Amino acid sequence: MMGMMGIIILILDDLSQKVGGSMKTFNSIRTVESRAVQIWQILVGLAYNRQTITYEKLSRLLGFKGAGTMGKFLDPIMKYCKLNGLPPLTVLVVGKYLGVPGGGLITVKDADLEREQVYDYDWFNVYPPDETEFAQALTAKL
Repeated sequence: MMGMMGIIILILDDLSQKVGGSMKTFNSIRTVESRAVQIWQILVGLAYNRQTITYEKLSRLLGFKGAGTMGKFLDPIMKYCKLNGLPPLTVLVVGKYLGVPGGGLITVKDADLEREQVYDYDWFNVYPPDETEFAQALTAKL
């Protein structure tokens, strides 16, 4: 069963093909930074709805076959949040069985508390970071 975000992505991809392919899609640009932009949008929507998502479901939304690759795409978001004093959006991505973030989230100390901070934050007032900002976050020292 596909969630709302997956349906939106499929509709946008289909629309892009119908109008001559002039619209950028995340499936046509597969860099770590562009996928971070895509994931940012998904996580902001989840935060607004006070929801989490498993690594597996997130990987399927992105069109990946497995959840094992998600760390490299979540890393720029985690670092961007830390560098800009934002609650860690990546705390919303959890393991399938334990329901907690993976051990690679070095900025998270208390997942329950920080998840509540993410839920309560006014994410729609934050201008979404672009690929360049995520690339800079990746190279920054925390």
